[in-house]
Amino acid sequence: MHPLEALTEIAYLLERERSSRYKSKAFRTAAAAIEGLSDAQLRDPALRRRPGIGDSTFTVIQQALAGAVPERLATLRAESAPTGGAELRARLRGDLHSHSEWSDGLTPIEAMVEAARGLGHEYLALTDHSPRLRVANGLSPERLRAQMEVVRGHRGGGFTLLTGIEVDILDDGSLDQQDELLRELDVVVASAHSKLRMESGPMTKRLVAAAKDPRVDVLGHVTGRLVEGARGTRPPSDFNAAAVFAACADSGVAVEINSRPERQDPPDELLTLAIEAGCLFSIDSDAHAPGQLSLLDYGAARAEALGVPVDRIVTTWPLEKLREWLERSR
Repeated sequence: MHPLEALTEIAYLLERERSSRYKSKAFRTAAAAIEGLSDAQLRDPALRRRPGIGDSTFTVIQQALAGAVPERLATLRAESAPTGGAELRARLRGDLHSHSEWSDGLTPIEAMVEAARGLGHEYLALTDHSPRLRVANGLSPERLRAQMEVVRGHRGGGFTLLTGIEVDILDDGSLDQQDELLRELDVVVASAHSKLRMESGPMTKRLVAAAKDPRVDVLGHVTGRLVEGARGTRPPSDFNAAAVFAACADSGVAVEINSRPERQDPPDELLTLAIEAGCLFSIDSDAHAPGQLSLLDYGAARAEALGVPVDRIVTTWPLEKLREWLERSR
């Protein structure tokens, strides 16, 4: 394989396993540094002194030039092999929850689009954060409008990038963005990011209000829990799940099956309850880097194991049917 392909795939797989952002960035930087160079230039020992090339990336380049799959890449491929859920994963047509460098993602919109196309997606919703989430560089109304124009320029060729937002659910259940803007967007994912330890009554009221809001399409990582990873663990929020899922079912709002391994949200018992309540579902990656778009493998495996009805998973629907659902209350 060409060294450029090797470096790019390593970066992608490091993103998938949620390694330090500096590791994946180092390989993407090295890939950019060698783009357009001849094999002779790549074999020149002076390459090691080129800005953006370190010991690890230089080794990958030389191993690829020698005709072998670089050792680092072979290891990452083995570690990332999906387990289970292959049949359902093959039926997923897109992803309704992703982030770019406009908020707390790691890469430009163009890199997310390229990766989504590479996975065979028909569509991807770009859902950067809303203003209140300052730690995630949430988008003001002005920035969101500017992004919408950029997103609309990435359509055609059998792929559609959908405008969207992951809007913060405020303490009283209202949404952290202008009403007019929310109605203009293709996809609205509503998630709680603060005061996750509210008492059950107020938290239930908060989530039910979001689920009943006609501007909302997907209820994101509903419990807010963390079960592993660099951020540590966090218990699920306490709320009346039956009431929340009943509101989702009544409003046609999809319950997100968040594919990030550190979230696995909703937990199995709540996912079963949502199935029984008649909810729709959206299997999403919540990707913050191109390699994380393939985390859908994990969400598909959980959904398949728990028997989520395929026809109720909106991300298996073709774009035309998906749009009909998205526009149901606009």
